[in-house]
Amino acid sequence: MVKKDLVIKTKYGSFKCVFEAEKDMGGYAVEACGVSGAVSWGKNLSEAKNMIVEAIEGAIEARAVANAEKKGIIQVKNHRQPLPLL
Repeated sequence: MVKKDLVIKTKYGSFKCVFEAEKDMGGYAVEACGVSGAVSWGKNLSEAKNMIVEAIEGAIEARAVANAEKKGIIQVKNHRQPLPLL
């Protein structure tokens, strides 16, 4: 499988990402090195780049919210609604 290492710019900085051509599904799977949980996929290289930017920014923002909640800076209320029975 072909792998490409590219540096992707986000609003939080630049991150090394590994793009791998997907043989079965087509397109590219991508993972951001050093950003836990930042993985994505795109039907072509351009879409995969856009998708990993969203994944990186989302992972960083989720971590910031979790850390702020742990420190008592914010309180996140759980508004889960039970799923209706079918």
